[in-house]
Amino acid sequence: MAPPLLLAVGRARGGPEAALFEHHNARLRPSLVLRELPEGRGSPAEMRRREGAAILAALPESALAIALDLGGEMPDSERLAALTAKWADTARPLAFVIGGAEGLDEAVLARADHRISLGRLTWPHMLVRGLLAEALFRAQCIRTNHPYHRAWRPG
Repeated sequence: MAPPLLLAVGRARGGPEAALFEHHNARLRPSLVLRELPEGRGSPAEMRRREGAAILAALPESALAIALDLGGEMPDSERLAALTAKWADTARPLAFVIGGAEGLDEAVLARADHRISLGRLTWPHMLVRGLLAEALFRAQCIRTNHPYHRAWRPG
């Protein structure tokens, strides 16, 4: 099966956000294939529309699309591990989608097979790449019983 795709608006130009993504992505098996898309220009609505058109054009037709969206399900790590296992069982190529600073266009959200949120906080879209890679690595560790994830909770 093809490695999962990460469609992300914007070009990383080094720095700590890119390093965070590279660090956690290198630990994933298989690693995410990052495809950066240009940021849109114009009003916020026009930016979302242009970025959305680019995302939809880059999204493989058969892909199971997972949109990173504030309005999506907020799984904990164990739930994300279960979701990733379920998605893998579909045998469809996975594609994670991160919009630009203005978020995702409604057309992209309508195409998404699943929406997840990394919590109620708003994160810079360049930082979301690293957070997603770490969350996916943690989910992978949970599924394989690797000790990276510590399931205990202070009581």
